[in-house]
Amino acid sequence: MAVGCGEGTGRLCNGDLIFVGIPVGYDAETGSMDEAISSATGQEGGMNLIHVAIAEVKKDSVWIIDATLKRGVDRHPLDTFLRDFRLGNGEYPEFIVKRVRGVDADAAVERARALCGRGYDVRFLPDNEEFYCSELVQACYLDACGEPVFRSEPMNWLSPDGTMPAYWEWLFGQLGMEVPQGVPGTNPRRMSESELLDPDVSL
Repeated sequence: MAVGCGEGTGRLCNGDLIFVGIPVGYDAETGSMDEAISSATGQEGGMNLIHVAIAEVKKDSVWIIDATLKRGVDRHPLDTFLRDFRLGNGEYPEFIVKRVRGVDADAAVERARALCGRGYDVRFLPDNEEFYCSELVQACYLDACGEPVFRSEPMNWLSPDGTMPAYWEWLFGQLGMEVPQGVPGTNPRRMSESELLDPDVSL
């Protein structure tokens, strides 16, 4: 892995975003959150992006700050991140690294560090002091006016055929709430398509 930031170097820099992709058609564990996310946000003919994380690069070491169901908002070594997302067949998913233009990346990483210890936002609701993966990124990457550079939009939880995956019905039923269809939020796939991102990095 290339570490060491510089314009046009293709090397991982502090504040780069790492998207986790699984191939369309990959047989994810039935009934899992990853499967349900893939079903709701996947794109025909490409990768289903199920997660996004923030890279913290210090000299020759790389740490990851992200929000997961397993760890909540947490900072851990790159090796731990890679191990956590290893597929059931033992292979790695695709890791897509993109750089955010026009923001203070160092400040974004410091905001993310300050949020470590917060819980995972299993309700996927805004403004509740907990975070899911892309919500954490949105909260940390701000413009010069202090506004998020990644905007919210109505969230979709439905499968491509218009049905609601059983996982979401079960999860939100356990929480005593309706599936938050249409509630403002973010997801890794839509975030990855932002015009603010440069795909010029390797992992």
